[in-house]
Amino acid sequence: MDNDVRLAVLIDEGNIMTDEHTIDLDALRDVYRHERDRRIRPDGARQYARTAGEFGYYAKDPYTDRTEREPVGDRVNVLIIGAGFGGLQTGAFLREAGIDGIRMMDEAGDVGGTWYWNRYPGVRCDIESYVYMPLLEETGFMPTERYATGEEIRQHAVRIAKHYDLYRDTLFQTRATSLTWSDEGAEWTVTTDRGDEFRARFVVTSSGTLTQPKLPGIEGIDAFRGHTFHTSRWDYGYTGGDQTGGLEKLRDKRVGVVGTGATGLQVVPLVAEYAKELVVFQRTPSTVDVRDNRPTDPNWAAEQKPGWQRERMDNFLEVLAGDPVEESLVTDGWTKTPSLQREILSGSFGDSTDTELDDAVTMNRIRARVDEIVEDVPTAEALKPWYRYMCKRPGFSDTYLQAFNRPNVTLVDTADHHGITRMTENAVVVGDEEHELDCVIFATGFDAGVSGVVSGTLPVAGRGGRQLLEAWGRGPRTLHGFSTHGFPNLLQLGALQNANSVNFVHVLQEQASHITAMIAAAERSGAAWVEPTAEAEEAWVREVFATAHDTAAFQAECTPGYYNGEGTAAITGMTYSPGPVAFHRLLREWRETRMHEVLVTDEQAYALAQGAYAEATA
Repeated sequence: MDNDVRLAVLIDEGNIMTDEHTIDLDALRDVYRHERDRRIRPDGARQYARTAGEFGYYAKDPYTDRTEREPVGDRVNVLIIGAGFGGLQTGAFLREAGIDGIRMMDEAGDVGGTWYWNRYPGVRCDIESYVYMPLLEETGFMPTERYATGEEIRQHAVRIAKHYDLYRDTLFQTRATSLTWSDEGAEWTVTTDRGDEFRARFVVTSSGTLTQPKLPGIEGIDAFRGHTFHTSRWDYGYTGGDQTGGLEKLRDKRVGVVGTGATGLQVVPLVAEYAKELVVFQRTPSTVDVRDNRPTDPNWAAEQKPGWQRERMDNFLEVLAGDPVEESLVTDGWTKTPSLQREILSGSFGDSTDTELDDAVTMNRIRARVDEIVEDVPTAEALKPWYRYMCKRPGFSDTYLQAFNRPNVTLVDTADHHGITRMTENAVVVGDEEHELDCVIFATGFDAGVSGVVSGTLPVAGRGGRQLLEAWGRGPRTLHGFSTHGFPNLLQLGALQNANSVNFVHVLQEQASHITAMIAAAERSGAAWVEPTAEAEEAWVREVFATAHDTAAFQAECTPGYYNGEGTAAITGMTYSPGPVAFHRLLREWRETRMHEVLVTDEQAYALAQGAYAEATA
């Protein structure tokens, strides 16, 4: 687009204009719509292919050799499906509560979840490690940097598993294939892809939504004869090196990276350092703000008093939620823009004009940073993000933009062609231009928001044989996002009808505490099982939708991405809009006064079972 049309970038002698009279919001909206329309595709999310079937090899585990074992046919008290930070914290809290008979299960070869899979060069957390990495005080660990490397985070997951003895009785490299409830035994029968068939009194699903990689559905992707892999299954055998760099085997290689989201921001700088040529294929540029990473100050670490991490985590959550605090303990890119983040996380827009002006100032600053760093003017123009701040997850890097000043790096903007046109035996084609490459790396993310339970790849049959997705035929139905009537002792972690935050590990910690409290209460009281009433479930569904802010209009104006269903859908009413602080307060009050509502007695259980039997045989 012509620079004269991009009226929103208003800079006077190096100062970004912030007065509402100097920012033409109507003109800015026109620019944003034009940039959105360049990228919208009629196939929406169908433009991506799952790493299954003919593309299943993209999801193969490159880190742990498969170990053969005999099928398991025993009984456990609690099965936790998923060994990421949600499952690990649940297991840790259950251990602390004295609950025995815990089994963890994961498709990966070890614990860590997304940090097990993502070991690409440059991988780090984009949330301050002191609030992101859980159970630091409990395990006696302090991160070495403000933004920890992926390997340090993965090793911390291992540390948690060892500290709480969670490796005992685990089943790795194992995927659950069905869950079937038995009223007679008051337990679940679990089957897996390893031939297991065992029973579990409680099943906790924490299978996450950032483990199943997705590929762009490019015509001819299977015709390319060079090397390809997904960033979440990095092939160090081909590139050499490790997460810190040393990719020496790329010295004579022409490499393409497809994708410029959070992963692309971290991968590109290191690949650029080693590859003979690097071509970066971009559909939509990310916002790239300052990261400001630094080593942990040992004096600061020594000064922290017991309880420091919980205080810091709560403070960070409160700042982002807009709750009043005496002092922001974390000062970073996230805490600079809390009002803008609440637009998408809770739909709380405040005064729409003031918020939009704040948004414009922030985006002007981010676009100005591109001009300050990137030397080539056309490349700088292509790297500028033209959309509202929270249309995409914000990005932070002190090396990504700088990589485009290297003579071996080329940016190919695919927006006007709605993405990559096709692949041939030796090239990636955009429009009529061919880019011959030896290797193509897909930094195209995951099936975000889709767990096995929600997608149906893990069928769940509850009381009377009713399928969970059938019960959710008119939309998810839960109490607080954790449990569903008709599916006893099935407890779920995730953002569904729950709260959300950029620091989702903190949200998972609250969820793990809540689930542990329910299981412990059932154990103490001798309850037959844990299950909400239909009335409680209905009341919560109504509460979620009654308090929901409609973000459809905001999302419709955004460039396509996973936040808005690739520009074809806006998901509203799926999370508790008052926010995580209010939600966690609600959960604490419910545990203190109303938790007995989900503790089903033997008499109630018998009546429920009889009703389900009558319904199933009618």
